[in-house]
Amino acid sequence: MEELQMLDAVERYIRGEMNPQEKEYFEQLRKSNPEVDQLVVAHAMFLNQMDKYGEQKNFKSVLNEVHTNLVEAGEIKERVPQAKVIDLFRKNKKVWAVAASIAGITALTIAGTVSYVSQKENTAKIEQLDRKITSANDGYKKTNDKLNEVTAIISKAPQNAPIIFGGTGFLIDVKGLIVTNAHVVDHARSVIVQNNKQQEFRAKTIYVNEATDIAILKISDEDFKPFATLPYAIKKTGADLGEQLFTLGYPGESLVYNEGYMSAKTGNKGDTMTCQIGIFANPGNSGGPVFNKYGEVVGIINTRQLQAEGVVFAVTAKNIFRSIDAAKEDTTFGNLKLPTTSSIKNLDRPQQIKKIEDCVFMVKSY
Repeated sequence: MEELQMLDAVERYIRGEMNPQEKEYFEQLRKSNPEVDQLVVAHAMFLNQMDKYGEQKNFKSVLNEVHTNLVEAGEIKERVPQAKVIDLFRKNKKVWAVAASIAGITALTIAGTVSYVSQKENTAKIEQLDRKITSANDGYKKTNDKLNEVTAIISKAPQNAPIIFGGTGFLIDVKGLIVTNAHVVDHARSVIVQNNKQQEFRAKTIYVNEATDIAILKISDEDFKPFATLPYAIKKTGADLGEQLFTLGYPGESLVYNEGYMSAKTGNKGDTMTCQIGIFANPGNSGGPVFNKYGEVVGIINTRQLQAEGVVFAVTAKNIFRSIDAAKEDTTFGNLKLPTTSSIKNLDRPQQIKKIEDCVFMVKSY
């Protein structure tokens, strides 16, 4: 969404000028995007102060008019200019305080808005959604040296690792096979995956297809405990146009939920290996699963269009099946059969997420 359109949408929302459908969509956007929510709060405060200032100004205008009428009628006499100025300040010092407050709030709101709309300059039409983060050891720096030492021991990241790329991945097998995007692990010398409990596991890349942007990782860590079952299914036929969808991923250090819909069955420039979804995604969402309402994986997020918010592309889930078929000769896969039955299709969304969240990992490439 363009910057001016966002500000216009925020003001229409605050003024109650949206229709029910627009309001529902915008409220979901507020829940999923903290920056939008902060913008709404700041702008609401600004408009409220402006309204109050307008009321004060109108009241002052009425008082001035009454005063003028009384002077003309001879009911009161004008004071000398000096006394009038002093009295005007004394009587209206609250108005001046409000005006000063509004000036401050206006400055803060404009600064916040500029920060919000200028976070990242568009440099390309399509952006891959991996994210640059510092090495694990750098990220855990504390002022206490002993705490640094303990953290370094706990972390399984390579020592003195350079800046890495981060993304998301999810299990396709109970024994530790994870799907992510190929660009998330591109040229990685080592890979660490981290679950929602902040536990790290060493992994290795066992399959990469740059054409479909799919990579398959194998958790190779004795601390990893195999799952009994996977709660979700992987759907080969994809989603229908307009179908409601949701995602889980790691654009930050915590697992983030988002929801949207299938907006096109093909991706950028008619690419049939991808689809377009109407959802908000940020760097770090690359490799994250896209679910339908039944808890079936229908895609893998990989890119977004920079010039238009909410235009995100995902590799279709049928490419996961193709990747497994292409890698059948690798004994690592054995007789792998992807899950095709969802055990969470009849649960409400919060319960579905609770079942899924342990199966979605942050992927860190060194």
